[in-house]
Amino acid sequence: MAPPPTLQELIDTVRQDASSDEPLDQLVAAAAAASQLEETTDALLGHFVDRCRRDGRSWTEISAALGVTKQAVHKRFAGSVAAHIVAASPSPTFERFTDRARHVIVDARQQAVGLGDDFVGSEHLLLGLYSEPAGLAARVLAAMDVSLDTVRAGIAAGARTAGTDASQSSAAGEPVPASEPGPAGEPVPAGDTAPGASAAAAAPGSPPFSIAAKLALRDALTVALELSHNYIGTEHLLLGLFRNPESLAAEILRDAGALEATARAHVTDLLRRPALGA
Repeated sequence: MAPPPTLQELIDTVRQDASSDEPLDQLVAAAAAASQLEETTDALLGHFVDRCRRDGRSWTEISAALGVTKQAVHKRFAGSVAAHIVAASPSPTFERFTDRARHVIVDARQQAVGLGDDFVGSEHLLLGLYSEPAGLAARVLAAMDVSLDTVRAGIAAGARTAGTDASQSSAAGEPVPASEPGPAGEPVPAGDTAPGASAAAAAPGSPPFSIAAKLALRDALTVALELSHNYIGTEHLLLGLFRNPESLAAEILRDAGALEATARAHVTDLLRRPALGA
């Protein structure tokens, strides 16, 4: 294998790329070069992490090979692994969703139908979180003073200004995550096993997911991986809704003063408490 560039070679490259000989201009060029190198390194490792996962290797084996903790691997490569899982899932199964999270999906479909929408958008997923008041997501929303009435008002305002997820409506054949943060055989919390998973699947004639909703479901999987969880609960769904700033759900949360960092802090705090279901 060809040796990587030496420090001196990198310094020379930065000096050539900088807009002037001024130290601050060279620092800007150095920061850009370092960012590019980091992205390339992550992409390289992510490629081979993905290959290991497809080969059936466990997170424990991968973390041992990299010499880091399993949690560190999850956090660093969660996005790329989630994208691979989504791409490999021809249809939604929701097997790793908790019972409460599956009920949220069912309720989101009902909310879409009740509002006369022909797709399930991110806003309907947000509404669905209130159908499980004992779930972590509903508790976090309450802690951030985001009420059901606030969400409904935001949806009504979005509809009046065409600010719904309609512009991100479902693309035919686009997969929804099958939700498998870990390989088969890894433990799932009690009560969150596969029986009943089909309840979240689409019934004939039910509205499809919008692209924004699919992104939220993918991002929920990413959040679960980042937190080293092998299930997807309502808290992961809520955090996933923040990650597409152009979605109506993210807009409603933002207008209500709810921040992703605050929601994540609440989730972390609640997860530390014993006997709390997702």
